Amino acid sequence: MRADIVILAAGQGSRMKSNLPKVLHTIAGKPMLEHVILAAQNTQSMVGEGKIHVVVGHGADQVKAALGHYDLNWVHQDQQLGTGHAVQQALPGCEGADVVLVLYGDVPLIEPASLISLLNTSNIGSLGLLTINLANPSGYGRIIRNESSRILAIVEEKDATPEQQAVSEINTGIMAIPGNKVSHWISSLKNNNAQGEFYLTDVVAMAVEQNVSVINTQPQSRIEVEGVNSRIQQMELERALQEKLATDLMINGVTVVDPKRLDIRGEVTAGHDITLDINVVLEGNVVLGDNVIIEPGCIIRNSVVGAGAIIKANSILEDAVVAAQCEVGPFARLRPGAELQEKARVGNFVEIKKSIIGKGSKVNHLSYVGDAELGDNVNVGAGTITCNYDGVNKFKTVIGDGAFIGSNSALVAPVTIGRGATSGAGSTITRDIPDEQLGVARGRQRNLDGWQRPVKKH
Repeated sequence: MRADIVILAAGQGSRMKSNLPKVLHTIAGKPMLEHVILAAQNTQSMVGEGKIHVVVGHGADQVKAALGHYDLNWVHQDQQLGTGHAVQQALPGCEGADVVLVLYGDVPLIEPASLISLLNTSNIGSLGLLTINLANPSGYGRIIRNESSRILAIVEEKDATPEQQAVSEINTGIMAIPGNKVSHWISSLKNNNAQGEFYLTDVVAMAVEQNVSVINTQPQSRIEVEGVNSRIQQMELERALQEKLATDLMINGVTVVDPKRLDIRGEVTAGHDITLDINVVLEGNVVLGDNVIIEPGCIIRNSVVGAGAIIKANSILEDAVVAAQCEVGPFARLRPGAELQEKARVGNFVEIKKSIIGKGSKVNHLSYVGDAELGDNVNVGAGTITCNYDGVNKFKTVIGDGAFIGSNSALVAPVTIGRGATSGAGSTITRDIPDEQLGVARGRQRNLDGWQRPVKKH
């Protein structure tokens, strides 16, 4: 089956009060439209083939720039004259489709399972509607049925009678239209309504008039079909999705101390017996091994944390690799290219950038290690800095196995500290230290007898 999917994303979203197009506002770290595109791709992969058409208008250049890496047919709607008019712009690209599925760029949490059910309905030649029953249907078009419960029409709230407004079953806007009917139906739409727009929903009455069955399916959850028209609705969907993501982790063996204080903004691959404490943020692609502990206030972005590692409170990891049994933090920062090998330790107020910290090595306090390679069982004292940048170029520091770097050392790269070598505390090391030797580079201390401390002048 060829199922073409048309995503409507041309609206301005004036109630968002933003210069950013509405569909680029994020849910769980992704633009809303990207959520819909991914759902469309997953749906097509399970039902056969088809194209994805995205109808853009307001902020079209911004939308295409943000999501242009996806394989999409971009369609421009110069004037926003209603949903029917928007679909019409995409129809030339849908020629030959067995079914045309209509989605919305501001309805981000739709699930592929619901779309597949809808497509299966339309695949037999029926018009498929995704509907849902709401306790408060205010603001939505109502599903009108006859005495036999057959769907007759969708009536927009502004055009509905008081009796019709009392109907609780509403139109989500998502529908699957038979490919051999869509062009004729869309071209026959009229705009003689309160808004003066071409309503896509009017195809329901056309289907009934032509004896085409109108069959509905319903999503498993209300949040699948909730749209975003304001910052408040955006927040509500954000929290709903975060609760779902946290629940999925807990089902798979992760302890989430407080699901309301965990944010996942990407894809998380997690082992068993992991603990995620409060105010943890996981962004991008994050891999957590078995028995990992993430303490409060940590941000982990595009990183791998090996089994049994502990990330202590208020630490930040970005594009980093932390091997098994490591300890990081508290208040540590691992920048891109940081790699900690098994049982390495990085302590409080330490920053690591583009460096390898060898097995069992320790950088425990108040240090910066950048563009460096540390061997195994190296001990770096407090206040150590690898001076890797001359204002133009970066240079490398190499520290051999078992070396000891005294506190407050400045290692001026390029420089090599040999195996088992030691740099004396307070040294500025500008030359290599051979294996097993002590390097000391500091001014000679003088003690002045009879020196008088300055006093304030009154």
